[in-house]
Amino acid sequence: MYINANNVNLYYEIYGNGMPIILVHGNGETHQIFDVLINKLKDNYKVYAIDSRCHGKSEKTEKISYNLMAEDMIEFIKKLKINKPIFYGFSDGGIIGLLIAIKEPKLLSKLIISGANLNPNEVPKSMLILAKIVYFFTRNKILKMMIQEPNITIQDLGKIEIPTYVLAGEKDIIKEEHTRLIADNIKNSTLEIVPKENHSSYIVHSEKIYNIIKKYI
Repeated sequence: MYINANNVNLYYEIYGNGMPIILVHGNGETHQIFDVLINKLKDNYKVYAIDSRCHGKSEKTEKISYNLMAEDMIEFIKKLKINKPIFYGFSDGGIIGLLIAIKEPKLLSKLIISGANLNPNEVPKSMLILAKIVYFFTRNKILKMMIQEPNITIQDLGKIEIPTYVLAGEKDIIKEEHTRLIADNIKNSTLEIVPKENHSSYIVHSEKIYNIIKKYI
């Protein structure tokens, strides 16, 4: 299905019935990474799985930024009149979730994020250098966004009021100290470092993420 939210056509799918939960993927991915998670959630939850702008089947817009994507999701929730959804975001999806909770503190009921970062400096230098080289030749706007954004401050995190669950793999590309910094600066937060897992190994096409988040939702 498609909806026009914040002047962009977003593709989404709905599964199941019950308490609403929104799933948002990472950079360069689509909602399909959550296929196993959706199958687990749909018996008890109404699952909204979305492709962010410039990803998957959603519209390829001229502009993209984390703030724009957060505003897309905010209007998506309001247009569909989704009451107090749980929001789960992986990587870029986690950044989007943080921004939603900062911009609209009452919109969500709970926030769960995996492998999110507050600024580009927390991405490994080797990855940033590679992204800059590839961007130089391709002018890929999604890579440009990753190189320049996000820019979330500690003061911004203090605006988050809802229960927030901050996850990362033990071997994540985002350093554990940075993940702890995020959790430490959100008032009502719980931190979980997932043993033996990397940035995406427990999430993409994996049942493990369901077994982790089921205790939070």
